[in-house]
This record gives sequence, C-alpha cells and structure tokens, in this order.
Amino acid sequence: MEELPKVLEVDEKSPESKDLLPSQTASSLCISSRSESVWTTIPKSNWEIYRKPIVIMSVGSTILLFGVVLTCLAYLLQISKKTETVLKMIGPAFLSLGLMTLVCGLVWVPIIKKKQKQRQKSNFFQSLKFFLLNR
Repeated sequence: MEELPKVLEVDEKSPESKDLLPSQTASSLCISSRSESVWTTIPKSNWEIYRKPIVIMSVGSTILLFGVVLTCLAYLLQISKKTETVLKMIGPAFLSLGLMTLVCGLVWVPIIKKKQKQRQKSNFFQSLKFFLLNR
C-alpha cells in the first residue's frame, strides 16, 4: 500500500505560526466574549437596571405636562386669534408626544423584569451544568 504523507510540522519561526491562535478553553472563551457570562457578571443595582426607563418616563411626563399647559392656555386665555391657533396645534402635539414617550418607558419596565428573570434562570442552569460537568 501507498504510505500517507506525514503531517508537516510548522517551525515556530515561520510567519504562519504567528497567525495561529492558542487553543482556548470554554471558560476563557466565555470571559473573552462580549455577552455576559456566569463567571464575569457583577450584580447591578436597581438604579443601573432601571435608569433608562426612569429617564424616559420623566421626559415623557414633562412633555405631557407641557402639552397640558399649552392646551389649557389656548382655551382659557383671551389671546389673539393667531396665537390661539398656534397653541391649539402645538398643545395636542406635545400631549401626544409626551404620552407616547411615557407609555414607552412604562412598557419598558416589565420587559426588563422579564429579562432579569430569564437571566437568573439561565445563570442557575449554567452554574448547574458547570458544576455537574466539572466533577
């Protein structure tokens, strides 16, 4: 039978060997990945978790109140016809924009809570798998 050619050994000084990456274990892969892993997660405070929805809800509430004030001014004050028309157009626009922003922030909170529960379950199963496989 014909002999199979031997695997060529790469010299350490060759340029091809510099391109090769050293083998990585599962733990070093998880640490170097961008996603959060079981080994690198640091518990976050509630402020860090809910900061963005709180800011969005605050901005939405402010815009909503500004729209209420403009709309009330348009209907309660005796002002020129042109100013009244402008206020009657801008007031409801701010009302709708503020309400939409406020609702986006309010909907964001349950989404974050659900995501936190899923992450806790995932962390539990990951640690259980890690414990069982490394015995």
